[in-house]
Amino acid sequence: MAVYILKRLGLAAIILIVASIILIAMLHVIPGDPVSAALGPRATAQIRAEFAHRMGLDRSFPVQVGKFLWGVLHGDLGYDVWTGRSVTALIGDVLPYTAALATAALLWAIGIGVPLGCWTALRPGSTADRILGAISVAFIAIPAFVVSVYSLLIFAVQLHWFPAMGAGEGFGDVLWHLFLPSLAVGLGWMGYLARLVRSAMMEVLREDHIRAARAYGVPERVIVWRYALRLAVIPAVTVLGLALSSLIASSVFAEIVFNRPGLGRLAYDAVETRNYPVIMGTVFFTCFLYLVCTLAADIAVMLLDPRARRSL
Repeated sequence: MAVYILKRLGLAAIILIVASIILIAMLHVIPGDPVSAALGPRATAQIRAEFAHRMGLDRSFPVQVGKFLWGVLHGDLGYDVWTGRSVTALIGDVLPYTAALATAALLWAIGIGVPLGCWTALRPGSTADRILGAISVAFIAIPAFVVSVYSLLIFAVQLHWFPAMGAGEGFGDVLWHLFLPSLAVGLGWMGYLARLVRSAMMEVLREDHIRAARAYGVPERVIVWRYALRLAVIPAVTVLGLALSSLIASSVFAEIVFNRPGLGRLAYDAVETRNYPVIMGTVFFTCFLYLVCTLAADIAVMLLDPRARRSL
């Protein structure tokens, strides 16, 4: 297990280096001058030179990559070109909001998707199975930004059941502001986990050890929740890392629509103001979170499934 984790960490480091190279290369590949895009055509040559120096655009490409990676090793993702604040500090300010939103959305997906998948697996072919299957597919197909916009218009603007904007103050108010955007973000993965667990549960229930347990008179409730579910959730745990990273990406739309602070909102504002150090810092940190989530999911699978550990 330790060797496997070390290998994954080494692979993650390579991926982050490649991501850094791509991020910096985008500044040179994207049409147009980033300095002109940020300052406008009326900026003087001196102002343009100072701005390019602050962003590091006056250095060669290898120097820019090396400087960025050296800063990453020391926890320095650069500085906001407009305010002078550290990008690391900016990310630290908004990270709790994005983490809360993505975690709440994941809880929606797990808390409803997994039980729903188990329930429909025990009733294959029934009317309820067909209806819930169609609803699950619909949840998967609808994009997160569409759900965010319509949930805001219906439940916040028209019905006034939930607050329309902001993150709230105080524990209860924060949860109330979190309810609608987290549900909008987690709806797609709720349907995906329901279909995934249903398929895995139906396969597990046909295995020999489940038939043997039934032959010995083990209660069906014990078979389903103690034996079958443990194996059926392994595919779901495998994709939870991808789910959490995808939920972080989907949070961009919810943070913009509901005007919430977060990584997505920070990156969106940076794109509007052509604040390249903030863009690079947020994208790089999002890549880092993605790798952490997938590694945690793989370790969880190893702990749940002895067969996975034997395959190492």
